[in-house]
Amino acid sequence: MNVAQKLISSHLVSGEMKAGEEIAISIDQTLTQDATGTMAYLEFEAMGIPKVKTKLSVSYVDHNTLQSGFENADDHRFLQTIASKYGVYFSRPGNGICHQLHTERFSRPGQTLLGSDSHTPNAGGAGMLAIGAGGLSVALAMAGEPFWLVMPEVVRVNLTGQFSTGVSAKDVILEVLRLLSVKGGVGKIIEYGGEGIKNLTVPERAAITNMGAELGATTSVFPSDEQTLAFLKAQQREADWAELKPDSDDEYDEIINIDLNKLEPLIATPSSPDNVKRVRDIEGSSVGQVCIGSCANSSFADLMSAANILKGKRVHPDVSLTISPGSRQAFQMITENGALTDLIAAGARVLECTCGPCIGMGQSPSNGVNSLRTFTRNFPGRSGTVNDQTYLCSPMTAAASAITGKITDPRDIITETVTVGLPEQYLIDDSMILSPSDEPDKVVVVRGPNIKPFPIKEPLEESLKLKIILKVGDNITTDDIMPAGAKILPLRSNIPAISEHVFEKVDASFPSRAKEEGGGVVLGGSNYGQGSSREHAALAPMFLGIKAVLAKSFARIHKDNLINFGIIPLEIEPDIYDAFDQDAGIEFPELAKEVRGSSVITFKDTNTGKTYSSEHGLTQRQRDVILSGGLLNYIKSK
Repeated sequence: MNVAQKLISSHLVSGEMKAGEEIAISIDQTLTQDATGTMAYLEFEAMGIPKVKTKLSVSYVDHNTLQSGFENADDHRFLQTIASKYGVYFSRPGNGICHQLHTERFSRPGQTLLGSDSHTPNAGGAGMLAIGAGGLSVALAMAGEPFWLVMPEVVRVNLTGQFSTGVSAKDVILEVLRLLSVKGGVGKIIEYGGEGIKNLTVPERAAITNMGAELGATTSVFPSDEQTLAFLKAQQREADWAELKPDSDDEYDEIINIDLNKLEPLIATPSSPDNVKRVRDIEGSSVGQVCIGSCANSSFADLMSAANILKGKRVHPDVSLTISPGSRQAFQMITENGALTDLIAAGARVLECTCGPCIGMGQSPSNGVNSLRTFTRNFPGRSGTVNDQTYLCSPMTAAASAITGKITDPRDIITETVTVGLPEQYLIDDSMILSPSDEPDKVVVVRGPNIKPFPIKEPLEESLKLKIILKVGDNITTDDIMPAGAKILPLRSNIPAISEHVFEKVDASFPSRAKEEGGGVVLGGSNYGQGSSREHAALAPMFLGIKAVLAKSFARIHKDNLINFGIIPLEIEPDIYDAFDQDAGIEFPELAKEVRGSSVITFKDTNTGKTYSSEHGLTQRQRDVILSGGLLNYIKSK
């Protein structure tokens, strides 16, 4: 077997390991972050279980740290107290980004990790089967339930050679995105191998697996080998290591070859992570902002590679440069070795150890300027600025461009190659990770007024007669459905309030029209719901009465979230998409009956009377979830 198959087989609790078949796996660890975590813990609490049943669960605060009102601070207090009560470790605000921290302090080769954030595969760089999911799926995993998924195909990315000057791990994943696109990984696990991985450290591997989320992949993974052991030794966690390698180089559904010797600095241009070009091909364009950080590129090594370029130089007068360390460990280490001084002397603005600008939480670029970011996504408006022009690149490309004030190939700036390897020992200080209480019965969970009860959907109706509230095109993201940013993120614990912003960037009238109609249907193109794992992109539409989403195809996590909240995701052919317009009437005359006993759902255009049908593709378990009105109802009924 290959690495992915070994990880799945060792945790398989239901189903057969045949691509396309539904399987269930046991979950060893979970992680949540504060933007999705509050709802996940409300969901867990609703199950009435006194303590989490995983080997390890950790609650991180790294998204909603901008405290411009009471809401975020109240959520942090809620998360700390509920973690203490139910057996969850709590990483305090300022300690770092969940994926960076979890890989540093908790990753264990051979184990499974389910996280309420799409970039959870970061830990795949340390040999874990790390999967992003909606908060409700994570809550169920904390309750001891298995995680259900469709058995993926396994694609091997075979790396040969080694990096040349100015090329880094970021360029590897940008090359894979260029080759496969943002939907090329759907239904697949991306497994990296080949001679080229021998020189890749775990932080470099994690930067690659992290952005596998942008491919739509189920997850990405590296073997656990000597590099993994070296990393865990440096983290003083050598006892957590276990070797995990493929039995053969041939046990894959597809093989992609990348020669690192030939790889050049790459950059994703506006406004999609797969719109990738060589830096050399677009160099010279002016730059107004450069941001170095995010869960993909904020490790000690990433910060050092930028500091080495910026040392003794100055940021261009027209550029605002920000640095967001991924963890307090990395922050302290660049402080002690003097690299932070070099960054500050160059003119960098140092932010706290959080996601920050990556989710539009501050540092939105000014109008009409190009913003170079080492981040994971450059979807339109994600930065917080409408009509933004954001690019994704490596820390070296970012640092070089910050100096020149224009997009610059780092090979034009680097005069001396400085290799940033693993330190012999990382600085270890876990004082900001709080252990759960030894007396949970005495812990009082503190709830602020912005934390509202979890909304529950009624069981599926026997028939429905609705209106298509919105028709959208291809590659609609969860940012399009449920925006992030400093204005909206603080409302994550308040579904009635956050539902007022559903599809705000696409059609601001959507919430009011949905409420006027008493609900309805959304019609989408291909790859509907790509992007983050935020279950609010399903939960808030459910609250507004959305009963079904008809689309040419769905992104994996969002489809699961729709089912989790009782919304039918129905995949349709292009001719059906073309046949319906926004505001058209649509009727499902025998909906519940067909979900129960048929592979096909029929519906008709109430304006023309023409009837259509489509195979729903739901498994028996998913049928039961939809009929129950969502996963929480289904679990309670069991």
